Amino acid sequence: MIEVTAVSTVEDFMLVLTFNTGEQRRFDMRPYLHYPVFQRLTNPGFFSLARVDYGTVTWPGEIDIAPERLYAESVEVDEQKALDP
Repeated sequence: MIEVTAVSTVEDFMLVLTFNTGEQRRFDMRPYLHYPVFQRLTNPGFFSLARVDYGTVTWPGEIDIAPERLYAESVEVDEQKALDP
């Protein structure tokens, strides 16, 4: 079972995630911010409150996203660097 063990927030609503596999990956939250459940995350201060609970990323107000989605739709940090200009 894939789990998030650490999270940090960076610019442009990105999450840098560490998984129980030891991998560090980057996840872009921007495509999700138009969904009502994630509306509060459009505030950068609120977005920065991300933390790990029970193996996934959560925010106050019972906002969370499945660790399987975070893993499947993220890119390895080294791979991301290769994609950046």
